[in-house]
Amino acid sequence: MEQEIKKKRRKTGSHHVTAVIVYILLSIWAIIVVFPFYWMLLTSVKSYGSYNSEYVPKFITTEPTLENYTEAFTAVPLAQYFLNTIIFTVITTVLMMIVIVPAAFAFSRLSFRGKNLVFTLFLSLMMIPNELVIITNFQTITDMGMRNTFSGLILPSVTSVFYIYLLKENFEQIPDELYKAAKVDGTSDLKYLVKVMVPICRPTIITIMILKVIECWNSYVWPRLITDDSAYFLVSNGIQEIRENGFGRENIPAMMAAVVVISIPLIVIFIIFRKKIMEGVSTGGTKG
Repeated sequence: MEQEIKKKRRKTGSHHVTAVIVYILLSIWAIIVVFPFYWMLLTSVKSYGSYNSEYVPKFITTEPTLENYTEAFTAVPLAQYFLNTIIFTVITTVLMMIVIVPAAFAFSRLSFRGKNLVFTLFLSLMMIPNELVIITNFQTITDMGMRNTFSGLILPSVTSVFYIYLLKENFEQIPDELYKAAKVDGTSDLKYLVKVMVPICRPTIITIMILKVIECWNSYVWPRLITDDSAYFLVSNGIQEIRENGFGRENIPAMMAAVVVISIPLIVIFIIFRKKIMEGVSTGGTKG
Protein backbone atom coordinates (compact mmCIF):
# COMPACT_ATOMS: atom_id res chain seq x y z
CA MET A 1 0.00 0.00 0.00
CA GLU A 2 2.79 2.37 0.96
CA GLN A 3 4.62 1.57 -2.27
CA GLU A 4 1.55 2.45 -4.34
CA ILE A 5 1.22 5.76 -2.49
CA LYS A 6 4.90 6.51 -3.14
CA LYS A 7 4.47 5.68 -6.84
CA LYS A 8 1.46 8.00 -7.07
CA ARG A 9 3.43 10.77 -5.36
CA ARG A 10 6.33 10.27 -7.77
CA LYS A 11 3.98 10.42 -10.75
CA THR A 12 2.31 13.52 -9.37
CA GLY A 13 5.69 15.13 -8.75
CA SER A 14 6.91 14.29 -12.25
CA HIS A 15 3.70 15.73 -13.71
CA HIS A 16 4.23 18.95 -11.75
CA VAL A 17 7.83 19.22 -12.95
CA THR A 18 6.75 18.61 -16.54
CA ALA A 19 4.00 21.21 -16.24
CA VAL A 20 6.44 23.78 -14.81
CA ILE A 21 8.91 23.16 -17.64
CA VAL A 22 6.14 23.47 -20.25
CA TYR A 23 4.88 26.74 -18.76
CA ILE A 24 8.41 28.14 -18.62
CA LEU A 25 9.02 27.28 -22.28
CA LEU A 26 5.63 28.69 -23.28
CA SER A 27 6.35 31.89 -21.35
CA ILE A 28 9.71 32.29 -23.09
CA TRP A 29 8.07 31.71 -26.47
CA ALA A 30 5.30 34.21 -25.63
CA ILE A 31 7.90 36.85 -24.76
CA ILE A 32 9.72 36.21 -28.06
CA VAL A 33 6.47 36.55 -30.03
CA VAL A 34 5.15 39.62 -28.17
CA PHE A 35 8.45 41.52 -28.01
CA PRO A 36 8.35 42.84 -31.64
CA PHE A 37 4.89 44.29 -30.96
CA TYR A 38 6.13 45.86 -27.73
CA TRP A 39 9.15 47.33 -29.54
CA MET A 40 6.91 48.69 -32.29
CA LEU A 41 4.59 50.36 -29.76
CA LEU A 42 7.53 51.66 -27.70
CA THR A 43 9.25 53.17 -30.72
CA SER A 44 6.02 54.83 -31.83
CA VAL A 45 5.87 56.89 -28.60
CA LYS A 46 9.49 58.03 -28.72
CA SER A 47 10.23 61.45 -30.16
CA TYR A 48 12.23 61.64 -33.37
CA GLY A 49 15.14 63.32 -31.58
CA SER A 50 15.30 60.94 -28.64
CA TYR A 51 15.12 57.89 -30.89
CA ASN A 52 18.00 59.04 -33.08
CA SER A 53 20.08 60.03 -30.03
CA GLU A 54 19.96 56.48 -28.62
CA TYR A 55 23.27 54.84 -29.38
CA VAL A 56 22.15 51.91 -27.23
CA PRO A 57 18.45 51.02 -27.63
CA LYS A 58 16.36 51.62 -24.51
CA PHE A 59 13.58 49.23 -23.60
CA ILE A 60 11.52 51.89 -21.81
CA THR A 61 10.88 55.58 -22.30
CA THR A 62 10.29 58.17 -19.61
CA GLU A 63 8.91 60.80 -21.97
CA PRO A 64 6.32 59.16 -24.22
CA THR A 65 4.74 61.32 -26.91
CA LEU A 66 1.94 60.99 -29.45
CA GLU A 67 3.48 63.40 -31.93
CA ASN A 68 4.48 60.51 -34.19
CA TYR A 69 0.84 59.57 -34.67
CA THR A 70 0.08 63.14 -35.72
CA GLU A 71 3.10 63.08 -38.01
CA ALA A 72 1.93 59.82 -39.57
CA PHE A 73 -1.36 61.40 -40.67
CA THR A 74 0.03 64.81 -41.64
CA ALA A 75 3.28 63.90 -43.40
CA VAL A 76 1.33 61.83 -45.94
CA PRO A 77 -2.43 61.46 -46.64
CA LEU A 78 -2.57 58.26 -44.60
CA ALA A 79 -6.36 58.52 -44.14
CA GLN A 80 -6.80 58.42 -47.92
CA TYR A 81 -4.45 55.44 -48.14
CA PHE A 82 -6.56 53.75 -45.46
CA LEU A 83 -9.69 54.27 -47.55
CA ASN A 84 -7.94 52.97 -50.68
CA THR A 85 -6.77 49.89 -48.80
CA ILE A 86 -10.27 49.18 -47.47
CA ILE A 87 -11.73 49.46 -50.98
CA PHE A 88 -8.99 47.24 -52.41
CA THR A 89 -9.33 44.65 -49.62
CA VAL A 90 -13.12 44.41 -49.59
CA ILE A 91 -13.60 44.24 -53.37
CA THR A 92 -10.72 41.79 -53.86
CA THR A 93 -11.95 39.47 -51.09
CA VAL A 94 -15.57 39.50 -52.31
CA LEU A 95 -14.58 38.83 -55.93
CA MET A 96 -12.20 36.07 -54.89
CA MET A 97 -14.93 34.30 -52.90
CA ILE A 98 -17.30 34.59 -55.89
CA VAL A 99 -14.63 32.86 -57.99
CA ILE A 100 -13.24 30.19 -55.68
CA VAL A 101 -16.45 28.88 -54.08
CA PRO A 102 -18.07 27.76 -57.38
CA ALA A 103 -14.68 26.52 -58.62
CA ALA A 104 -14.16 24.39 -55.51
CA PHE A 105 -17.72 23.09 -55.81
CA ALA A 106 -17.20 22.13 -59.45
CA PHE A 107 -13.99 20.22 -58.70
CA SER A 108 -15.47 18.49 -55.65
CA ARG A 109 -19.01 17.56 -56.76
CA LEU A 110 -19.56 17.93 -60.49
CA SER A 111 -18.53 15.25 -62.97
CA PHE A 112 -17.13 16.30 -66.30
CA ARG A 113 -14.62 14.92 -68.76
CA GLY A 114 -11.00 15.63 -67.90
CA LYS A 115 -11.76 16.97 -64.41
CA ASN A 116 -8.76 15.31 -62.76
CA LEU A 117 -6.41 16.43 -65.53
CA VAL A 118 -7.69 19.99 -65.39
CA PHE A 119 -7.33 20.08 -61.60
CA THR A 120 -3.81 18.66 -61.81
CA LEU A 121 -2.82 21.31 -64.33
CA PHE A 122 -4.50 23.87 -62.10
CA LEU A 123 -2.43 22.78 -59.10
CA SER A 124 0.73 22.90 -61.19
CA LEU A 125 0.30 26.68 -61.32
CA MET A 126 1.40 26.72 -57.68
CA MET A 127 4.85 25.63 -58.86
CA ILE A 128 5.38 28.85 -60.82
CA PRO A 129 7.54 31.35 -58.87
CA ASN A 130 5.72 34.49 -57.76
CA GLU A 131 8.31 36.66 -59.46
CA LEU A 132 7.36 35.26 -62.86
CA VAL A 133 3.66 35.75 -62.11
CA ILE A 134 4.24 39.36 -61.09
CA ILE A 135 6.18 40.09 -64.28
CA THR A 136 3.43 38.53 -66.42
CA ASN A 137 0.69 40.34 -64.52
CA PHE A 138 2.52 43.65 -64.82
CA GLN A 139 2.89 43.29 -68.58
CA THR A 140 -0.74 42.24 -68.97
CA ILE A 141 -2.14 45.07 -66.84
CA THR A 142 0.08 47.59 -68.62
CA ASP A 143 -1.02 46.38 -72.05
CA MET A 144 -4.65 46.66 -70.95
CA GLY A 145 -4.10 50.25 -69.86
CA MET A 146 -5.07 49.59 -66.23
CA ARG A 147 -2.04 50.97 -64.44
CA ASN A 148 -2.93 53.45 -61.67
CA THR A 149 -6.46 52.07 -61.40
CA PHE A 150 -8.26 50.00 -58.79
CA SER A 151 -8.99 47.45 -61.51
CA GLY A 152 -5.26 47.01 -62.08
CA LEU A 153 -4.70 46.56 -58.36
CA ILE A 154 -7.55 44.11 -57.87
CA LEU A 155 -7.67 41.95 -60.99
CA PRO A 156 -4.54 39.78 -60.43
CA SER A 157 -5.72 38.88 -56.91
CA VAL A 158 -9.28 37.68 -57.54
CA THR A 159 -8.39 34.00 -57.56
CA SER A 160 -6.11 31.64 -55.66
CA VAL A 161 -5.18 28.07 -56.55
CA PHE A 162 -4.35 27.27 -52.93
CA TYR A 163 -7.68 28.53 -51.56
CA ILE A 164 -9.60 26.61 -54.25
CA TYR A 165 -7.69 23.47 -53.28
CA LEU A 166 -8.31 24.04 -49.56
CA LEU A 167 -12.02 24.63 -50.05
CA LYS A 168 -12.34 21.69 -52.45
CA GLU A 169 -10.87 19.37 -49.82
CA ASN A 170 -13.40 20.64 -47.27
CA PHE A 171 -16.31 20.28 -49.68
CA GLU A 172 -15.30 16.68 -50.36
CA GLN A 173 -15.63 15.86 -46.65
CA ILE A 174 -19.38 16.43 -46.90
CA PRO A 175 -21.10 13.05 -47.46
CA ASP A 176 -22.18 12.34 -51.04
CA GLU A 177 -25.53 11.14 -49.69
CA LEU A 178 -26.53 14.74 -48.96
CA TYR A 179 -25.87 15.75 -52.55
CA LYS A 180 -27.72 12.74 -53.96
CA ALA A 181 -30.70 13.34 -51.67
CA ALA A 182 -30.79 16.99 -52.69
CA LYS A 183 -30.76 16.06 -56.38
CA VAL A 184 -33.60 13.59 -55.81
CA ASP A 185 -35.61 16.44 -54.26
CA GLY A 186 -34.99 18.51 -57.35
CA THR A 187 -32.52 20.92 -55.74
CA SER A 188 -30.29 22.76 -58.20
CA ASP A 189 -26.51 22.71 -57.83
CA LEU A 190 -26.43 26.41 -57.00
CA LYS A 191 -29.10 26.08 -54.32
CA TYR A 192 -27.34 23.04 -52.83
CA LEU A 193 -24.07 24.97 -52.76
CA VAL A 194 -25.61 28.01 -51.07
CA LYS A 195 -28.00 26.22 -48.69
CA VAL A 196 -25.96 23.16 -47.71
CA MET A 197 -22.25 23.27 -48.50
CA VAL A 198 -21.51 26.89 -47.64
CA PRO A 199 -23.18 26.74 -44.17
CA ILE A 200 -21.43 23.46 -43.33
CA CYS A 201 -18.04 24.80 -44.43
CA ARG A 202 -18.57 28.27 -42.95
CA PRO A 203 -15.58 28.11 -40.54
CA THR A 204 -13.20 27.30 -43.40
CA ILE A 205 -14.74 29.95 -45.65
CA ILE A 206 -14.41 32.58 -42.91
CA THR A 207 -10.80 31.51 -42.36
CA ILE A 208 -10.04 31.89 -46.07
CA MET A 209 -11.69 35.31 -46.13
CA ILE A 210 -9.65 36.50 -43.16
CA LEU A 211 -6.42 35.18 -44.65
CA LYS A 212 -7.24 37.02 -47.87
CA VAL A 213 -8.00 40.23 -45.96
CA ILE A 214 -4.63 39.98 -44.23
CA GLU A 215 -2.91 39.28 -47.55
CA CYS A 216 -4.53 42.32 -49.20
CA TRP A 217 -3.94 44.57 -46.20
CA ASN A 218 -0.24 43.69 -46.13
CA SER A 219 0.19 43.80 -49.91
CA TYR A 220 3.34 45.71 -50.80
CA VAL A 221 5.18 44.57 -53.95
CA TRP A 222 2.26 44.66 -56.39
CA PRO A 223 0.87 48.08 -55.30
CA ARG A 224 4.37 49.56 -55.44
CA LEU A 225 4.86 48.13 -58.92
CA ILE A 226 1.55 48.93 -60.58
CA THR A 227 0.82 52.38 -59.11
CA ASP A 228 2.83 55.59 -59.10
CA ASP A 229 -0.18 57.87 -58.64
CA SER A 230 -0.71 58.76 -54.96
CA ALA A 231 -4.48 58.72 -55.54
CA TYR A 232 -4.27 54.91 -55.62
CA PHE A 233 -1.62 54.35 -52.95
CA LEU A 234 -2.29 51.82 -50.19
CA VAL A 235 -1.12 51.92 -46.58
CA SER A 236 2.04 50.03 -47.56
CA ASN A 237 2.96 52.94 -49.83
CA GLY A 238 2.20 55.34 -46.98
CA ILE A 239 4.57 53.56 -44.60
CA GLN A 240 7.36 53.81 -47.15
CA GLU A 241 6.71 57.52 -47.64
CA ILE A 242 6.73 58.16 -43.89
CA ARG A 243 9.94 56.18 -43.55
CA GLU A 244 11.64 58.47 -46.07
CA ASN A 245 10.27 61.66 -44.50
CA GLY A 246 12.92 61.98 -41.82
CA PHE A 247 14.88 65.15 -42.59
CA GLY A 248 17.69 63.23 -44.24
CA ARG A 249 17.28 60.21 -41.98
CA GLU A 250 14.65 57.52 -41.79
CA ASN A 251 11.70 58.64 -39.66
CA ILE A 252 11.35 55.31 -37.88
CA PRO A 253 9.15 56.52 -34.93
CA ALA A 254 6.51 57.98 -37.27
CA MET A 255 6.67 54.86 -39.41
CA MET A 256 6.12 52.69 -36.32
CA ALA A 257 3.18 54.87 -35.31
CA ALA A 258 1.65 54.28 -38.75
CA VAL A 259 2.27 50.54 -38.43
CA VAL A 260 0.52 50.49 -35.04
CA VAL A 261 -2.52 52.25 -36.49
CA ILE A 262 -2.55 50.01 -39.55
CA SER A 263 -2.28 46.85 -37.43
CA ILE A 264 -5.32 47.68 -35.29
CA PRO A 265 -7.97 46.56 -37.86
CA LEU A 266 -6.26 43.19 -38.31
CA ILE A 267 -6.03 42.67 -34.55
CA VAL A 268 -9.72 43.54 -34.14
CA ILE A 269 -10.68 41.12 -36.93
CA PHE A 270 -8.69 38.34 -35.31
CA ILE A 271 -10.24 38.98 -31.88
CA ILE A 272 -13.76 38.93 -33.33
CA PHE A 273 -13.31 35.82 -35.49
CA ARG A 274 -10.67 33.92 -33.54
CA LYS A 275 -13.07 31.08 -32.63
CA LYS A 276 -14.12 30.67 -36.26
CA ILE A 277 -10.49 30.68 -37.36
CA MET A 278 -9.54 27.98 -34.84
CA GLU A 279 -12.61 25.96 -35.78
CA GLY A 280 -11.85 26.24 -39.48
CA VAL A 281 -8.24 25.18 -39.01
CA SER A 282 -8.86 22.36 -36.53
CA THR A 283 -12.09 20.74 -37.72
CA GLY A 284 -12.01 21.43 -41.45
CA GLY A 285 -15.30 21.49 -43.26
CA THR A 286 -17.38 18.91 -41.38
CA LYS A 287 -19.63 19.21 -38.38
CA GLY A 288 -21.29 16.67 -36.20
